[in-house]
Amino acid sequence: MSSPVLSESTLLLITAIAVVIAAIAIVAALGFRLSRSHRELGTEAEHATFAALHSAAAAGAQLRNGLEPAGALKASKQLRSLLNCAAFAMTDDSRLLAWDGAGSAAKQPDSAVVMDLVAKALSNGRTQVARLDQPLRESLGLPREDSDLKAAVICPLTVDSRAVGCVIILSKTPTAGLVRATNEVAAWVSAQLELAELSSSRTLLAEAEVRALRAQISPHFIYNSLNAIASFINTDPQRARDLVVEFADFTRYSFRRHGDFTTLAEELRCIDRYLLLENARFGDRLQVSLQIAPEVLSTVIPFLSLQPLVENAVRHGLEAKVGKGLVQICARDLGAFTEVTIEDDGVGMDPEQLRLVLAGQHDGTHVGLRNVDARLRQVYGDEHGLTVDTGIGHGMLITMTVPKNQPGHDA
Repeated sequence: MSSPVLSESTLLLITAIAVVIAAIAIVAALGFRLSRSHRELGTEAEHATFAALHSAAAAGAQLRNGLEPAGALKASKQLRSLLNCAAFAMTDDSRLLAWDGAGSAAKQPDSAVVMDLVAKALSNGRTQVARLDQPLRESLGLPREDSDLKAAVICPLTVDSRAVGCVIILSKTPTAGLVRATNEVAAWVSAQLELAELSSSRTLLAEAEVRALRAQISPHFIYNSLNAIASFINTDPQRARDLVVEFADFTRYSFRRHGDFTTLAEELRCIDRYLLLENARFGDRLQVSLQIAPEVLSTVIPFLSLQPLVENAVRHGLEAKVGKGLVQICARDLGAFTEVTIEDDGVGMDPEQLRLVLAGQHDGTHVGLRNVDARLRQVYGDEHGLTVDTGIGHGMLITMTVPKNQPGHDA
């Protein structure tokens, strides 16, 4: 018996049904995978938390340098997303820094208009809510026909209890919850600005301390070095010329204008020049011993952190000693750390006086010792301050330990 033959229309119908079924299966599979991945990422509340944390982290990274236009604009984009408002703006105490908006609020208004709007919040340090009436809408450049935006919320940004700028949002529904949320965002931005100011203050302090070291080197060492060089001009002109070159190299390194860090090798080269110049003054009274492990020469250390310690050994340890004196400089590998010791057999120091010097309670001599100790603690933490062993008539041993791995510290 012959098989029935399907008509062309029937075949087309069957094919269409098969295609639909396949499409439904594909959509179902994709939906299952998406829903599964959604469940793996957590609940809706967790998704919202993750999104908020991401926005805050991204904005925080842009505020590391404080209130400046480029960073404020990038942060504003993240924070507008966080608050889900029509526009988000940031000012300092004199100008509009950033404006990020959507729709009718996308166009940035004149800075003077915005500063008039935030003037009260800046003066009294309190959050203000301004109704967007027609005159204010026109001054902000909002279209007349779009009246959905109802209010502006202005929250001051404070650092050390002083208003340094403002956060402004434009909203269709200025609810109490939104005002509170904006206040929280402003408080968070204020905290980032305080951290940025603290970081800047620490940087300025470090720069001031290096300037203080340079000032200390300048009058005392330069005067003695030039006198020593002058003494050889007639008796040994070649040595005088060599010392002039060493002096120029030493001062060029000591008074360089870039970089807070250097390598141990560079600092030792500076010390070598310093000791050559001091040897011209002290002659064979100054004895030097160096024991340096080659593997630690690339260790990064704060700029001018060793030279002041060697100068302390020569100037305060050996200069007042009768007869010869020995300065020993050692650097050794301690695995994750490099240890540098500077020891002299000079006149030493009263331990109580040393304590006052390191505590910043004793002015005058040994300024370099206190300065280096403070900088090491600032950079690496209190556990990496100088360790000093001394006693009257027993010389001084100074130990400095720094980590080898120092991300962000470039020599």
